[in-house]
Amino acid sequence: MVLLSDKLWFPPVKTASPEGIVAFGGDLSANRLLLAYKSGIFPWYNEDEPIVWYSPKQRMVLFPNDLNISKSMKVLLRKDIFKITFNQNFREVINACKTMYRKDQGGTWITDEMEQAYIHLHQLGYAKSVEVWLDNTLVGGLYGVDLGTVFCGESMFSKVSNTSKVAFICLVEKLKKEHYKLIDCQVYNEHLESLGAKEIPRAEFLNYL
Repeated sequence: MVLLSDKLWFPPVKTASPEGIVAFGGDLSANRLLLAYKSGIFPWYNEDEPIVWYSPKQRMVLFPNDLNISKSMKVLLRKDIFKITFNQNFREVINACKTMYRKDQGGTWITDEMEQAYIHLHQLGYAKSVEVWLDNTLVGGLYGVDLGTVFCGESMFSKVSNTSKVAFICLVEKLKKEHYKLIDCQVYNEHLESLGAKEIPRAEFLNYL
């Protein structure tokens, strides 16, 4: 397994382990993160561990035209209960994703270092957020990395039922109007499958990048 140095480089993703691990180490500089995403690679690791870089053999993605909105979600959206904004409070969104309790997970994978790295990417205009508000309180949202025609989703949260879905649906509808190719959801997730996401081979995903 490759251990990265200060050199800005990644091994070919076809060398990834069966678990999808491409390399260890390196840093979370803006240049390295952008190179990773453009190469179909993303960081995913726990506190007190070296940075682990992944490129799974099967990639979970959503093509905008495949978005599936259930009848109950359509009813909820029509009620116009929530206010939706884009890139208005990135820091609060990523911090909520970091601190949100998630059933069956021992802790967060969004380390302090990772939080600051994505805030820096946001300041550079690459990391984007969606915010869902209820009575001026942030109750849901998501963030990810925008590559121009592909949006790489990173994490989402809900403090009120279904608000992460609301954020995701509103993002997809916005990106559909802007002719984005797909939304990268990284690895299989039942929640996102219900919204129309599916797995495609890594090679196919790289073609879209």
